[in-house]
Amino acid sequence: MKFHGQVPRKYYRGRRKPKRKWFPILIPAFLITIALFFYYVNSKLTPIYLLYAEVQTERIAAHVISQANKSRSTELYNANEIIEIVPNDSPGMVVNTINTDIINKSMSELQSLVEAHLASAESGNLEMLPISENIEYDPKAMESQGGIVYFVPMGQALNLPILGNLGPKIPIRFHVIGEVQTEVVTDIEEFGINNALVKVDVVVKVNVQIIVPLATRKSVVEKRIPMAIGLIQSPIPQIYNRGDVSPPQVEVPFPLTGTQGSP
Repeated sequence: MKFHGQVPRKYYRGRRKPKRKWFPILIPAFLITIALFFYYVNSKLTPIYLLYAEVQTERIAAHVISQANKSRSTELYNANEIIEIVPNDSPGMVVNTINTDIINKSMSELQSLVEAHLASAESGNLEMLPISENIEYDPKAMESQGGIVYFVPMGQALNLPILGNLGPKIPIRFHVIGEVQTEVVTDIEEFGINNALVKVDVVVKVNVQIIVPLATRKSVVEKRIPMAIGLIQSPIPQIYNRGDVSPPQVEVPFPLTGTQGSP
């Protein structure tokens, strides 16, 4: 029996196509795979980034310290100016001591200058920083966020000559941690007979924190700055055995008596 207004049914031959239930999961899985891949690659390259950043940071900090040293009011001293002779009653013996007033004054001035130059560099003053074709500074980030911020191409960091200056630029930042430390180091070398070559240096230590993407490292930058150098002369002894502990074969009277050529 057929009724008016009834829509005839359509019959399809064959099987119905199954719904793709796995399709909504595909896109998140693909994105997670890409993220894990980049994380793995970055974890392998991070030690290389840190090593390169540490070398460049030491170079930049050493340059800033050198600039501070050039602005000192005192130049290189002569060792005889800072080493004083202490009188004693022993004949033929000389006792020397270092003038601590001059040393402390120079150390204090140098420490203040280094701290001021580093603070000026962190605030964005590019005149304090070395100029290099492989380093690009970011003055805006340095002014707003502090620290010395620079970029290096990935090809330079990975030491790939084929890439050169190509590839994405890696941001590197380092902050000065704590105060600048100074220490006096004295080297004495034997020079001739009963003379000594004296070198007085100031070792400047700067603690910095190096920050690269997804990693950070603390490092110490040291630079040795000469303060004084000179030759200290002492009386020449009548007997010189070059450090031999055995007694000399010939005895020379002291003081010398008699006349030359007398029997």
